Amino acid sequence: MIKRRPHLLWLLVPYVLFVAALPFVNRGIFLFFWLLGATVLTPLAVGLAHRGDRKRAETRAEGGRS
Repeated sequence: MIKRRPHLLWLLVPYVLFVAALPFVNRGIFLFFWLLGATVLTPLAVGLAHRGDRKRAETRAEGGRS
């Protein structure tokens, strides 16, 4: 599925920022700013994935192969 829709990799950004990176940034106030940044970047990553899906749908509607 990822080979056909690589834009969905953007959806890994929130996971990595919130879950995978927490052991590395668990240092007091830095953690607050890390989570704040992750919260701000999450809608951006979801929007980029949505934009990729929309482009793919438009291409398929025009008769292109995708």
